[in-house]
Amino acid sequence: MNLVNIDIRLFVVVGIAAMLLLFISFLLVFIFTQRKKLQYQTSLQNLNEKQQLQLIEAAIKSEETERHRIAEALHDEVGAILASSKLHFHSIKPGSGEYNESIYNKAKELLDDGIKKVRNISHSLHSAILQEFGLNEAINHFASKIAHESLIEVTTTLDREHHYSMKNDISIYRIVQELLNNMLTHANATKIHIISEYTSQKLIVKISHNGKGLTQQRFEELRFEKNGLGLKNIQNRVIFLKGELHFSKQAAGYQVDIYIPIN
Repeated sequence: MNLVNIDIRLFVVVGIAAMLLLFISFLLVFIFTQRKKLQYQTSLQNLNEKQQLQLIEAAIKSEETERHRIAEALHDEVGAILASSKLHFHSIKPGSGEYNESIYNKAKELLDDGIKKVRNISHSLHSAILQEFGLNEAINHFASKIAHESLIEVTTTLDREHHYSMKNDISIYRIVQELLNNMLTHANATKIHIISEYTSQKLIVKISHNGKGLTQQRFEELRFEKNGLGLKNIQNRVIFLKGELHFSKQAAGYQVDIYIPIN
């Protein structure tokens, strides 16, 4: 009888020990898994913070670059024109009618040129056509401006039936403008086609070209490089609009798809 009791007790002790060991094993696995999960989340958060810092830095650099460009245009072009017109006005001599008229006309021509350049700089900062006629006309105007019959063909198919009032049209226009500039500068495209479509929820813009383009993977690599300021600027605007940007290779070349929420 005593031997039976001892065996039962031993069995119970071994069973309890096995259950405790199993419980501790599960607990250790859970702790290890949670720690790995926490490490992954921390790493992901650090990566997101790093990317956000890079995007903010890119935005600041982009703004400084734009300011520098405007300052150079004002100093080198407008400043020189105004200085020259000032010299011409100072050269007008009393009593020399024909001479004065010639100098005056030249000075007036220089002033008109200076006013025109200032107006062009202003338009480049904030498109008057965009304000007056909307996004479609601004895109059409820019497309016709960069197109050249013998060098590059730029065509558009823009949705005019379902245009919603969008306060962020200027940002969308800048994205399209920057992408077209990149295609002209880096892709060596000879044909570019722009398509826009409005749905009940978003604006879809597709820009295709026959030059050297980017895939989504290559875009993700380039936009974090020091020289990828233009791509960072584009991505910043898309993030600001809570939209999406996708690069892809097509049968006839490359395409960029932009998705912008309506509201």
